[in-house]
Amino acid sequence: MAELTALESLIEMGFPKGRAEKALALTGNQGIEAAMDWLVEHEDDPDVDEPLATPLGHVLGREPTPSEQGGPKGPGSAVGEGKPVLTEEERQEQTKRMLELVAQKQREREEREEREALERERQRRRQGQELTAARQRLQEDEMRRAAEERRREKAEELEARQRVREKIERDKAERAKKYGGNVGSQPSPPATEPGPVPSSPSREPPTKREYDQCRIQVRLPDGTSLTQTFRAREQLAAVRLYVELHRGEELGGAQDPVQLLSGFPRRAFSEADMERPLQELGLVPSAVLIVAKKCPG
Repeated sequence: MAELTALESLIEMGFPKGRAEKALALTGNQGIEAAMDWLVEHEDDPDVDEPLATPLGHVLGREPTPSEQGGPKGPGSAVGEGKPVLTEEERQEQTKRMLELVAQKQREREEREEREALERERQRRRQGQELTAARQRLQEDEMRRAAEERRREKAEELEARQRVREKIERDKAERAKKYGGNVGSQPSPPATEPGPVPSSPSREPPTKREYDQCRIQVRLPDGTSLTQTFRAREQLAAVRLYVELHRGEELGGAQDPVQLLSGFPRRAFSEADMERPLQELGLVPSAVLIVAKKCPG
């Protein structure tokens, strides 16, 4: 039995004829091993089965044989001159060696692809770690900027509150100066004036008692109340100033003017009433006033 040619051996191992011929032609017809290396290397190429544009014989550096041209085989064409004849066992052994060589090439390729895949995975993980670190740095920068912004806003808010408090204190000082000092302190009882000397031993009871002090209870809008004693001759403005100084220290609260109302009979005191004494307004010896926010204007 004749020895198989390189083309026949490749076809025997399961490679398509066109692909085997292309592999032999592109490797310069240097043998089965070189052709198998090319086949294993390019088996996934999309154009692996496309025929060569150059005739096969010219690529190999020889004229194509009748079998390569697709013509009929002449007598003895399967057996080359001077080639030894292989037995069936030798042919099978040669095919077995070729198949082992193909399997080895495929294993080498798979190992190479596995190494390349591992390297790509390491590269992907390294890039992912770098991206995560960059995101973390960006997040930390944003958090620092946000903290600095909060600190700046808090400082501005504290500064604004300080300015408001200073303005409130200035307003308090101006009103206290206008109305004769701190009206919140307990006034000292005035010296009693000597009464008229009776003309006769018999003392007649006075028809109307004169009060020197007035006890005022002020009810605030939140339900709490303030109680203070004023002189009967003090103006109603002193009561309003006392309320504005003691009604609460919430931000901006002491800036709002207040309106004083009498409980019964219902009466709203005007700006003109603020200059009138308490006894003239009928608030002596005691009275209950209600505080309402004064509408601006």
